[in-house]
Amino acid sequence: MDYEVFEAKNFALQSDAVLPMARLAYKTHGTLSDKKDNVIVYPSRYAGTHADQTYLIGEDMALDPTKYFIVCLNMMGSGLSSSPSNTPAPFEGPRFPKITQYDNVTLQAQMLRDVFGIEKVALAVGWSMGGQQAFQWASLFPDQVAAMSCMCGQGTTAPHTYAFLEGVKQGIINDPVWNKGDYTEQPWAGLTAKGRIWSSWALTQEWYRARRWAEMGYDSVEDYLTGEWDKIYYHRDANDMLSLIATWQACDLGNNPVYKGDTEAAYRAITAKTILLPGSTDLYFPTADNEAEAALMPNAEVREIQSIWAHYAAGGKTPEDTAFVDAALKELLPA
Repeated sequence: MDYEVFEAKNFALQSDAVLPMARLAYKTHGTLSDKKDNVIVYPSRYAGTHADQTYLIGEDMALDPTKYFIVCLNMMGSGLSSSPSNTPAPFEGPRFPKITQYDNVTLQAQMLRDVFGIEKVALAVGWSMGGQQAFQWASLFPDQVAAMSCMCGQGTTAPHTYAFLEGVKQGIINDPVWNKGDYTEQPWAGLTAKGRIWSSWALTQEWYRARRWAEMGYDSVEDYLTGEWDKIYYHRDANDMLSLIATWQACDLGNNPVYKGDTEAAYRAITAKTILLPGSTDLYFPTADNEAEAALMPNAEVREIQSIWAHYAAGGKTPEDTAFVDAALKELLPA
C-alpha cells in the first residue's frame, strides 16, 4: 500500500448521516518544515486517486517535493477513502450517504490538524473535482490558505454540467445488472456505456476533427473508442462512480454551515491569491464560468490554457499544457 489512511470516528456529514468511521486515504511527498509553512494540499479528481497526480510533482516544478510538503488527498467515493465499495453496513453500496465537497474538505482539514499539526496551507490546488475542493479550502479557511488554483474546474457546479452528469449517470443505472445498486457483479454494460458517453464530453469537436486518435496509434474513431474508452472505468466500482457524480452535482460553494446558502459571500470570502486555469476547449467548465467566479473574488485572475485537449488540458496530456499550468502555480508560491 503506497498511501496512509486517517480514520475519524463518528464523522458527521451534511446529509445528517454519521459515518461510524470515516476513512481518508492520502499520500505525502516531501518533508514538512519545522514551521509547518510549506504545505500544499492537492485533492483528487473524479475517478482518480493520488496515483494519478504525479505529473505535476517533481523537482524544479512548482510542486517540488524538495521544497514543499505535498499532501495528495483522495475524495470520499474514490474507492480508497470512505466509499460505497469499502464501507460496512448500514452504509454499504447504494446505502452510502451523499457526500459533499464540504464534507471532504472538513475531513481533510481534521486529518492535517490531528496527524501533522498543520493549520496553514501555502497552496490549495486541484484539477476538475479536485479544483472544487481547492475552492472549498480557500473559502472555508480564508485565513489559512495563502494561494489557490483550480484547473479546469469550478467552485459551484453549473446547470449545464449537472445535466451532462445526469446522462453519464443514466449510462450506469439503466443496466439491469445494476439492480438499484445491489449488484452481485459490476454492471459492465453500464460502465461501458458510461465511457462512451464520456468520450464526447471529455474531448471536443476540434480534437476529433484533428484526428488526434491517429497520433495514439488508432485507425478510426471506433478503434479509438474501443481501445481507450470501453474499459476505462472497469477498474472502478459503479456505486463509487455514482457517489462521486452525486458529490459533483451537489457542489455549491455557499451550501454549507459557514455561508448558509450565500454563494456570493462564499466567493467573496476567498482572499487567497488565486489563478483559475480553464481549458480553452473544455466542455465541462467553460472559461466564462471561471470569469464570473473570479469577478466575485478580491484577488483572482483567469488564465486560459490554449489547448485542443479540452478538459484534459490540465491532465498532463501534453508537455506544453503541463508547462503552462506549472508556470502559473510557480507564481502562486514563494520564490
